[in-house]
Amino acid sequence: MIISLALSLLAIASGTLLTYTYDEDAPLASRLCGGACIGFACMALVGLIVALAFGLNATTLAVTAALLAFPLLLLTNEGTRDRLNADVDQALRSISRASTKPDRWAFIYFLFYAGVMIVMWLVFDRALLEKPTGLYTGVLNNYGDLPFHISVITRFAYGQNFPPEDPTFAGARFTYPFLTDFVSAMFLRAGASLRNSMFIGNWIIGVALVGVLHRFGLQLLRNRTAAILTPVLVILNGGFGWYMLFSDVNKTDAGVFQILNHIQHSYTILPDVTQGWRWGNSVTSLLVPQRGFLLGIPLAVIVFTQWWWAAGTDGEKRGQGDAEKKRQKSTPSKRQTDIPVSQSPRLRVFLSPFLRISRPMLAAGFVAGLLPLIHAHSFIAVMGVGGVLALINIKRWRDWIGFFVVASVIAGPQLLWSTHGSAVSTKAFIGWEFGWGHGDENIIWFWIKNTGVFIPLLVLALLWKPDQYLVSRKLLFFYLPFTLCFIVPNLIKFAPWIWDNIKILFYWWIASAPIVALFLARLWNGDLWHRVIAACLFLVLTLAGGLDVYALVSRQGEYEEFDREGVTFAETIKQQTPPNAMILHAPIHNTPIFLTGRRSLMGYPGHIWTHGIDSGPREADIKRIYEGGPDALALLAKYRVDYVVVDPQERSVMKVNDAFFNRFKEIVSVGDYHLYKVAQ
Repeated sequence: MIISLALSLLAIASGTLLTYTYDEDAPLASRLCGGACIGFACMALVGLIVALAFGLNATTLAVTAALLAFPLLLLTNEGTRDRLNADVDQALRSISRASTKPDRWAFIYFLFYAGVMIVMWLVFDRALLEKPTGLYTGVLNNYGDLPFHISVITRFAYGQNFPPEDPTFAGARFTYPFLTDFVSAMFLRAGASLRNSMFIGNWIIGVALVGVLHRFGLQLLRNRTAAILTPVLVILNGGFGWYMLFSDVNKTDAGVFQILNHIQHSYTILPDVTQGWRWGNSVTSLLVPQRGFLLGIPLAVIVFTQWWWAAGTDGEKRGQGDAEKKRQKSTPSKRQTDIPVSQSPRLRVFLSPFLRISRPMLAAGFVAGLLPLIHAHSFIAVMGVGGVLALINIKRWRDWIGFFVVASVIAGPQLLWSTHGSAVSTKAFIGWEFGWGHGDENIIWFWIKNTGVFIPLLVLALLWKPDQYLVSRKLLFFYLPFTLCFIVPNLIKFAPWIWDNIKILFYWWIASAPIVALFLARLWNGDLWHRVIAACLFLVLTLAGGLDVYALVSRQGEYEEFDREGVTFAETIKQQTPPNAMILHAPIHNTPIFLTGRRSLMGYPGHIWTHGIDSGPREADIKRIYEGGPDALALLAKYRVDYVVVDPQERSVMKVNDAFFNRFKEIVSVGDYHLYKVAQ
């Protein structure tokens, strides 16, 4: 546990120092948030490269830590040290003022981030629960995803899965973005428990995500109220699903508080697709279940922030607010440093007399290049939006060439390495499908129902012109390419399961949230009635998502993944079998084999299908083996099966011929769980 925390602190420190190479005026808190995301991404990629050579062991962890510490050399530069000292002094002065003479915004920021840290702790504390009766999750939407992520983590940590093969489909190259799980595998090898190996990164990145979104909103809008509303609208997103609360109250004699203490379903997404609730809340549907998205979002938002920064005109100064002016006064002058500190946002890097590229754009390219093995859909969204922005800002072609070159140099090898020899069918990922998951509902009503008043408020904000347009021309042209993240996924599917298009769609929401937040902030700055309207609109926007998050943090609901016998069975298998053993089990999502790190012939067909792999023939062969048919022995030899599991899960999904398996030696028996060794 201590080593895992040390690695985390080193990653945060290294990432934070890297921000001094491109971000001129970020406060220390913003640097820490952005640095945490960049540091974890670099640690994962560097660790993977080292592990491919040495495996995942103590040597790999030590070499990764040494390489990760290289940004600390920036402290040898006097200018960097001066800027860091100035940031630390500024942060300490702000804390002192907040404790002695707190102003309104210091108090708001303190409450906001204290609340964020507590809520994120409570949220990710429920992702994996270790109880005397087994392993559980407190997030219903995580029930299907958690065992898969555990299988990825344990295959790296216990099974030395290098080069990576799919942990749920042995023999197939692993093309699913896995670096977030690889970080957890590193922590697991460093001595953390399975639960803590997931929680450490989840909580740090969850808090950092809010900080990154806050800075994104502040840079775009220069409005403190709108900036702090931006991450709230993203985290508590939802639609009109809160209306179901009234139906729930009417169906029972219990009062509303009784219903709130025993929430029975989500108010943003329902499993019955015919009811049309498909959008989901970001926390319960995306950040907890889809661990790659948790890190992919803040990295993408860091890229967006640097795009906006680099888009400033030569004579334009960013940071016209009082806080930013004070920071400029406290920042060392250019003559005091070796690193140029420009008052222009462009921070030029002179590569040749004819090609000048801004550091923010080079940094954006570096961060974008980290995305493919972290979250591929985020990479697609970033590069797609970036391509359109480059066409709009063609006069800044040098900056955009720099961005795409750097991103391609880092991302290209990852893409080639992960897709070479892949069993994935490209046809399964791309196809025409209109209206996302609207089903039989009218598509306009479907989107209004799922997003509530968000879209109408967005349109109002874009058109509102009391004296001048609320959204500046510069912001409008920056925003327009992000609308493609809404339009295109409503026409084309980017994954076998159409719902996965939300991984692109959600970037439209992220880019739109600051504009809606600005509209609410402008209303709030009006008279009493305008404030009442703003408060009501904010409540309508966040109530459905808030209900889902409330049910999670108030510890409502626990869903068993592995019972106690299954956990004990898995521990015994780790002791009795070699790390690369091939094990046959029922094709289900929560087999105890996923806790062992051993090779799984086939996991849950639903997961495999979403990865673009045809599992039908293998699934049919597995059923014939368990039936003990005439070709069962030949099939065991064909797939090079070393061990076969027979437990209640196998019996629940297929016919098991006990007489057939009695011919093999039983080497593990825990209750109703049995493991047989197949003699090759």
